[in-house]
Amino acid sequence: MPRSFPNLDIAVEQITAGRLKTRLDRGQTVTMIDTRPPEDFAQWQITHPNLTVRNVPFDAFLDRSGERPAPAVPSRVPEGPLVTACAIGQSSFYVAQFLTRQGYDAVALKGGMEAWAELNERRQLRLNDTTLVQFHRPSSGCLAYLLVAEQEAAVVDPLRAFAGEYAAVAAEYNGTLRYAIDTHVHADHVSGVRRVGEQSGATVVHPDGASERGLTDDARFVTDGASLPLGATSITARALPGHTTEMMGYQFGDALLTGDSLFLDSVARPDLENADRAREAAETLWETARKLDELPDKTVLAPGHVGPTTTPRSDGSFAARLAEVRQRLRIFEEPKEPFVERVVANLPPRPPNDETIIAVNLGERRVDDEAAFELELGPNNCAVGE
Repeated sequence: MPRSFPNLDIAVEQITAGRLKTRLDRGQTVTMIDTRPPEDFAQWQITHPNLTVRNVPFDAFLDRSGERPAPAVPSRVPEGPLVTACAIGQSSFYVAQFLTRQGYDAVALKGGMEAWAELNERRQLRLNDTTLVQFHRPSSGCLAYLLVAEQEAAVVDPLRAFAGEYAAVAAEYNGTLRYAIDTHVHADHVSGVRRVGEQSGATVVHPDGASERGLTDDARFVTDGASLPLGATSITARALPGHTTEMMGYQFGDALLTGDSLFLDSVARPDLENADRAREAAETLWETARKLDELPDKTVLAPGHVGPTTTPRSDGSFAARLAEVRQRLRIFEEPKEPFVERVVANLPPRPPNDETIIAVNLGERRVDDEAAFELELGPNNCAVGE
């Protein structure tokens, strides 16, 4: 049951997650007071190059009884303007009222962190010969893609949280969903391919190796080089193992959707499928980079994730030509053994609830939408930084 806070009867502006993101993207610097308990704050926070976040738990704004306002503003609170945030927008609204009463310029994030996690931005990538729409979930950096050719469309790596959106966006491009495709068995978010298939009638597509990991969906399983007809063109499956054994990229015109293999400024971690075989997987990832290195320089790499400091293109999308990515990532020039040593020595914390999420994506467990949303809150942690 949500706790109650003192009623200060002070009008406070609330800012939506979308509006806050727009301000940040336009270059406005923002200071946020995150009022959640320290243990929750440590698990994940809102990140953006133009955002500074300070954790000042809500109880610092209450007196010793925990029922009345504190006698003074906590010393950790900087001067305004400030945005306050918490899990669902309750304690942070009280804190914004408290600070406003003390003369601060403070607004509250409406809906809190949950509202931030519900953001799903979309932008069309400017490519010469294809229509490709990129969906970006800022809270986790997850990227999904809509591929459109004539009156047909395919969605790649859809999130269950937004399963209802993809067919509607396809319709905006006069397309009907023909495929719902996953690049691999995800460990950081609940896949939406089943839900999209149920809602739209699209054929669900998985890489063949997913069945070897235990996935038994009524779906099409594709191998390296397989072709998926789409309109007058096609999507070609490209095996890119390393992050997982079954990792599959998808070529669409000049674009290659790389899934969780190589990102724009980092590489995939190799331990989420089997921690005991992380070194072997890292060696495989190095070999995958050799395969990618053979592609034309003009190939546009469109990854499955971005980090909090990944720089978008001028149109706001996240993609880069292979020639640019070669210059950013050491894996293209680094010998195999030094690369493997560096990667396995610098693994970040595992994604929250990764084992449960994998079980759900394999079909071994079932969860309702609310539980699925809660499972994937937090950073994806699928990359090893450069």
